[in-house]
Formats: sequence, structure tokens, C-alpha cells
Amino acid sequence: MNREPFTMFCYADISGQLRGKGFPTRHLEKRLESGVGWTPTNIMFTGLGTIAPSQWGPWGDVLMMPDRKAEANVDFGDGLQKEHFFLCDIRETDGTPWDCCPRSLLRDAAAELKRETGITLGVAYEHEFVYSGGNGHTGDMYSLDAVRRHGSFGEVFLAALEQCGVHADSYLAEFALNQFEVTFPPEEPLLACDKAIFVREMARATAARFGHTVSFSPRVATKGIGNGLHIHMSLWDEAGKPLSHDPKGPHGVSATAGKFLAGILKHMPALCAFTAPTPVSYLRLVPHVWSAAWSSIGFRDREAGIRICPTFATSERSQAEQFNFEFRAADATANPYIQLAVMIRAGLEGLRQNLPLPEPTLNQDPGTFSAAERQKRGIVRLPATLAEALAALDADKTAQGFLPPRFLTAYRDNKRSELELTKDWDGEELCRRYVEVY
Repeated sequence: MNREPFTMFCYADISGQLRGKGFPTRHLEKRLESGVGWTPTNIMFTGLGTIAPSQWGPWGDVLMMPDRKAEANVDFGDGLQKEHFFLCDIRETDGTPWDCCPRSLLRDAAAELKRETGITLGVAYEHEFVYSGGNGHTGDMYSLDAVRRHGSFGEVFLAALEQCGVHADSYLAEFALNQFEVTFPPEEPLLACDKAIFVREMARATAARFGHTVSFSPRVATKGIGNGLHIHMSLWDEAGKPLSHDPKGPHGVSATAGKFLAGILKHMPALCAFTAPTPVSYLRLVPHVWSAAWSSIGFRDREAGIRICPTFATSERSQAEQFNFEFRAADATANPYIQLAVMIRAGLEGLRQNLPLPEPTLNQDPGTFSAAERQKRGIVRLPATLAEALAALDADKTAQGFLPPRFLTAYRDNKRSELELTKDWDGEELCRRYVEVY
């Protein structure tokens, strides 16, 4: 059977799905220079297979221009077609950046943070997913036997990631049945998000080789534990010096990091429209399931919106180098570039305004606080539905400015369309649909 190898140029759209066009690999060098054509309205695809109302309609053209440094070229050694694709920026036909390109949005946010403050972020995405071939048993959480019984999936998955330049830090069986987690060392923002995309696509590609599927959906069933996406962040200066830690600060948080985090906390209800952007997201963001229900910062607290993470004396890295924060009100139904871009812009607002860091909680549940205590600490209940998250975005004029106006319109229209489509679905239907999509 004759085959023609092909390569894909792809980008992650508003729904976080990787979409693009393929061509014979023999044309790769030419296409690396010319890109491939794309249609503006394609960014309005929803994850549920519809097209949201589009401001572009049938008009216009843009280009997918590949980033040579963002290439996946993975041979699974099974004789089948390689996984070969490039992540792309979306540009106007004259080569200038398109104002609705998610990668450009993040690149611009990170550049503005650095230009104004000299700060760069170290970012690591921590993924959880459910593997249909896990052969799980009751009580599998964190067990060696759970990894053993899911066969060669883990080894093949990690090997595929290595071919993408993604080096795993840890791999384990998580709490839920057939759930696994993979973590990675921190990278600069754009590379961290590129690697998040590679993680999701290589997990799917590996599962397909075994005749199974994976799902990163935040809920696979209305009961039990969902799939989180924890975004770890640390602040660094231009000389590579860590800025997040001060032993005299509250629970070790430096004044600079405190202002950055205060900006994120202030805008967190609106940020949820971007970080937890689907109706099924809010089946997970409830109290007492180790997710995040409050706009709180907590010391080593896995229920807080932002967790101050531990450091370990046994590490070769210093305490200041290890010190980081974990944003927990997020999941993998989001586009990672959009997620991180709005978080950076919220943090930058905190630095600009010298916002004080709210008092971190310590072994405390904000749900037990009085309304007055929560107000004193600046803690609010995060949105309980996507509709509430979009309403919070509508009420937050500053957060609306985190996206270019045309991109904001596109994003709102896309999510409102998804909300309308799912309005009559109960929890079980939401889980069933989104498990398949993500």
C-alpha cells in the first residue's frame, strides 16, 4: 500500500481544539515560508461541532504561519503515519499579526509584562486525564498496580512527548478511576503553552494506537473527581533571579509576587470565563472536591483559587528557586494561550496598581467565614455556572481590556453560543458530550 507522508499546520482555537490543514510533506520547506490559507470564521467553531455567530461571516482570509520551534514529529514505530504538525500563528494576508490569534495574544502579554516590569514567568501546566484503557479497579488512586494495569500506554506516551522535546517531571495514577497525571518543569509562557498542546495531542495519539481514548474533560461523570488543570507560576528577573519568595513575606510571598497575585485574585471571577470556559467546567468548581470555589489564596491549600506551593529541603534548587504558585480554577476545555494571557494581564494590573495581597488562608475554609470576614479578606465565591462567569466578565471593564476588542467580541459570541446550545442539558448529558469532545 503506497503512502504519501503529510504534515499539518495547526493552531488552537477558542474552544481549545487543535485545527488546521495538511499538505504533502515534500512541500514542507515551501510551506514553512508561505504558510497556508485559513478562514477567519473558523475561529468561531465551538467544541460541540457548531459555528457560533461570526462577525466575519463568509468574508476574508488569514494565514497560518508555522513556528519552526513548535514542531511535533513523532514516529511511534508501529508503521503507521507519523504525527507531524507545527503550531502556527495566525496572521493577516500581508504578514502582520491577526488581532484574534491566541499565540500572539500570549506573546504580547508576556512581552508587555517584561517591558514594564522586567519580569518573566516560569510556567508549568499540570494535566489530569482519564484513559479508557486503564483497566482500573476500586482503590487505584496513586497505586503502582494502576500504572501496571494500564499497560504500555504510559511508556509510549512519555516517549512520544520526548520526541516533541517535552520532558516529563512525574507520571502517576490519580484519585479517580482510570485517571492519570503528568507534570513538567517550568518554561517561559509561550513554550509552556505549546507543550500543553503537545501533551494533549500526544495523549490522544497514544491512546488511539492502543484502540482507546483519553479525555481531559473537567468532569467525566456528575459524581466523583474531575480532571483539573493546575497552572504553576513563578516570577523571575531578566538576570534569572527568582522574585517570588521573601522569607519575611506572608507565608514566604514576596511583595512583588503579592501584587501580581492580588491582580489575579481581584479579577478571578471574570478570568473564569477564560480559564474554566465551558458549562461542564462548573460541575467541578464546587467546594470540597479539591478544586477551587473561592477567590482565595491559601498556604498549601488545594481548595484555594491560588495555592502557595511547598518547597523541599532535599531539592538541589534553593527555596527561592522552587517557590511557586498554583492557579487552580482552570481546566483543559480552555485554550491555554488565552488562559495564560489573561492571567498575565491581570497580574500586571496588580503590579501597576500596587495592589496589596489579601491575607492567605491557613487550614481555613472560606465557606465557614462570615460574609464580613470574606469581604475583609477580598474573597468572593467564584462563578457557579458559565453564565455567571460571562456575567462577571461583562461587569469587569478592566478584564474586558485583556483581549483586543474584536477578539473579545468573538470570544463572547463563541461562549454564548455554546451556552445556548447546552442550556437544556442536565449534568449527565454535559458530561457525556464533553468527555467525547475533550
